[in-house]
Amino acid sequence: MCLIDYKISTYEEAVQVVKEVGLLPLSPLIPHYPSLDSITSKEHWYSGSEFDPWLWRAQFPVDGVAAYGKFVKKKSVLISREFLPLVSAILGSQYSVAKRYNDGLVSREALELFTLISEEEGIDTRVLRAKAGMKDKEKKKVFDNALLELQGSMDIIVSGTKEKTNVSGEKNGWSSTSFETLAFWSKNNHVDQRKIETDEAKHELKNHFEQLCGPESMKALVKIFKL
Repeated sequence: MCLIDYKISTYEEAVQVVKEVGLLPLSPLIPHYPSLDSITSKEHWYSGSEFDPWLWRAQFPVDGVAAYGKFVKKKSVLISREFLPLVSAILGSQYSVAKRYNDGLVSREALELFTLISEEEGIDTRVLRAKAGMKDKEKKKVFDNALLELQGSMDIIVSGTKEKTNVSGEKNGWSSTSFETLAFWSKNNHVDQRKIETDEAKHELKNHFEQLCGPESMKALVKIFKL
């Protein structure tokens, strides 16, 4: 079990939890480990109020508190600014997306989306899909998979959400996600840019989680980060 039991109701409290644990999934991902879903009241989700954790998720990257994206097992997680260099050293790559593409390690669609995001940091998902020529229904899965690929390798992050508006500027439909490259977000939010060796990162993460988690949680974390 996790050695700290959280129950929160405000965004400010959520910020403190993210800073303490370093890694906070949105929904249960690691046995006996906190998630934003498990430490908040179900009644507040999707309420649209200031107590709505669904709205908080996009506020963390905007405020520079945490990087947000589907970094682990294709699931959404928050990684604190302080923890980001450690996690990136393990899950990310030291080689550029272009080099990995040339080496056959990255899909053509992922390279294309990464290039577009690099050229327009903070791009709206709807705009990105249109510019990539993937607006057709049959291309949605390819588009989604390319975004998952880039998040899983920590090349891009969710930088926030943008409201859909009509010609009058009024809200019209669901908000959409926006993306930035991890490098751009890190620079803007003063993330430690020093190069961390993978073994050093694993050692620091293991020490941190061992103080926070019990055996079942550690077993899952060891598998995720190859500690």
